[in-house]
Formats: sequence, C-alpha cells, structure tokens
Amino acid sequence: MMTDQKKFPEGMQPLGDSLFPFACHPEVPCFTRCCRKLTLFLYPYDIIRLKKRLGITSEEFLNTYGGVVQGSNPLFPSVVMRMREDEEGSCPFLDPERGCLVYEDRPSACRSYPLERAVDRNPERGQPRAYYFITNHSYCLGHKEQKEWTVKEWLRDQNLVYYNAMDDQWAEMDTLFASNPWQGEGAAGPKQQLAFMVCYNLDRFRQYVAEHNMLNVYRLDKARKRLIETDDEALLTFGYDWLKLVLVNKPTLQLKR
Repeated sequence: MMTDQKKFPEGMQPLGDSLFPFACHPEVPCFTRCCRKLTLFLYPYDIIRLKKRLGITSEEFLNTYGGVVQGSNPLFPSVVMRMREDEEGSCPFLDPERGCLVYEDRPSACRSYPLERAVDRNPERGQPRAYYFITNHSYCLGHKEQKEWTVKEWLRDQNLVYYNAMDDQWAEMDTLFASNPWQGEGAAGPKQQLAFMVCYNLDRFRQYVAEHNMLNVYRLDKARKRLIETDDEALLTFGYDWLKLVLVNKPTLQLKR
C-alpha cells in the first residue's frame, strides 16, 4: 500500500493496481508516429542489447547511431540515438511498413511507453520502491484502444523487469556522477573518460580490463570471474563496482593481498 505521506507532482497519480487501456499495432492510425521527431536517450544496457542485435562493437554503435549530449546531469554526458537526417527525424531502425526493425531489443524508453517509472530511493522504510504513471501524448491513439493492462501485466509483456533492474544500476551511477567525483578535472577529464568507457563503450572496457589484468587484481570468486569474461551484463556490473571504488573509494571490490 502507498503511504498517505507520499507526495507526487500535481496531476500525477501512480497507477497502483488500476487498469489502463493501450495497444500499439499497424492498424492504429498513428502507428510509428512516436518513432519520429524525438530525443531518445539510451542507457548502457540499451547499447548492449542493440550492438549485440546488430552484430557490431559498442564503439561502432556509438560512432554510427549514437550522439553525445548534455542531459539532465550537468556533470556527465548522455547518449542519444542519432536520428536520420530526413524531414521527420526518423529513428534509424524504423521501417514505414514493418515498424521497428529491432523491436525485440528496442531501448527501455520505447519499451516502457505509455508508462513512466519513478523510483523512491529513500523510502521511509523498506527497499526502494517503483511507481508507475501514465504518459499520454495527444497524437498517440493507442490510448483509445480497448485492450487493458495492469502495470504488472505490461512489465511482463514488454520484458521490462530485467531492463528496469539494469537501469536501476545505471541510475545509481548517474547519481554518483552528479555528485561531482571528478576532483576538479572538469568535462572529459581522465576519470570521466574512464567512466564513459565503462558505461557506454563496453567492448573497449573489456580490452582495458585485459590490458590491466584487472580480474586478477581484485578478489573475485571463480564463478563471477568467468561470467565477467564472457557476459556483457556481468562486465558492466563489475565496471560499476570498479568506478565506485576509484571515484569515491567505496569498498565494492577488494584488492588481493
């Protein structure tokens, strides 16, 4: 149950267990309208999924499909999808007839709509809690469809549970970066470049780990070490732990004696 003390912005009420109507398919007149003229922010896990889908490295993905911009965090850059240079600024993965060409691996922002997620990371008691709200753009006619969902049903249908877990890890890092751990280096200083590499250029970070023998520098159990060597998500989580250690001396990893 939501506590009575919890306050939300005016006009925003969390869905809780309420039903909401929504459907998106080629028969909806506005189909693919939301894939044009938008700023689509990409999170680290989004890039992992997309570069795997395309069979390219993370660096190739950034060079071809990514753009670096100033987002909501003034102390760390954000990555956005580089849209086509056509009149409508279309997503590069949009096909007018078939829709999204990377649908199974589409970014979490696309996957979540029409829901907006907010996480209370300092609840009065217990673990951080997520709340969901409806985002309703006037051009989207999917809200007028008859299909109804609960939040849990939507999360399950859109395979959002794992995306949300990975995005929560990223949100923790973004909060850390906003605390200005760069020690006066400023934008694009050495530590910020390391952080950007870990978060967005994971294939380059894998090379960096090998070059610096990092998996043998820190205490890691054999199972985690094997997973880091082969699994991008495990490598990203290790990278987050390493950044917490080197940026703010948080004891997330222990050196071997």
